Amino acid sequence: MNPIAEPADGLFRLSLKEALFIGFCAVFAVLARVMLRLHLHVSGHAMLVTAFFLLLARGSVRYRLGASFAGLLAGSASIFLGFAKNGPFMLVKYLAVAVVIDMAGLFFPRLFRNYFWCALVGGCAGATKFFTTYAINFLAGMDREVNILNSLLEAGGAIAFGMLGGLLVPVVLRRLKAYGVIS
Repeated sequence: MNPIAEPADGLFRLSLKEALFIGFCAVFAVLARVMLRLHLHVSGHAMLVTAFFLLLARGSVRYRLGASFAGLLAGSASIFLGFAKNGPFMLVKYLAVAVVIDMAGLFFPRLFRNYFWCALVGGCAGATKFFTTYAINFLAGMDREVNILNSLLEAGGAIAFGMLGGLLVPVVLRRLKAYGVIS
């Protein structure tokens, strides 16, 4: 057996069922973003579904990079569909949220069964909105002080909605496990 092709820890082993579930989470994250393109004038409202589906993707499979894989798929689909004015930054936005979720999942394996930790990770995932908003505004040439205030306002709403999205995850995971959809 080749140790390079088949690692002992199963980092790259992903069953078809898990891959399909991650793909469905990515598709639903993109479809929910399409439906939330309504101008609600509430900062960060799209983070509710983004954090929810990426946390769900990571919590429902044993694959350690489940959220990153779902974020890569969702970001690529968002670029393909031409969302907003951000272009390739859509991929960065999804991947930033996904990396935070995956890192938290590596350090706290039982994270997805606890409401507090899911809400905290959802809030931390929402905090990535500060960095992506700051980078986009910086590239657009916005003044530094105004950029920081604008990014803080955007991140505040994203943190709140990310926490709400995180609170939904333990309930849904318990239902999926009870119905035998996930193991």
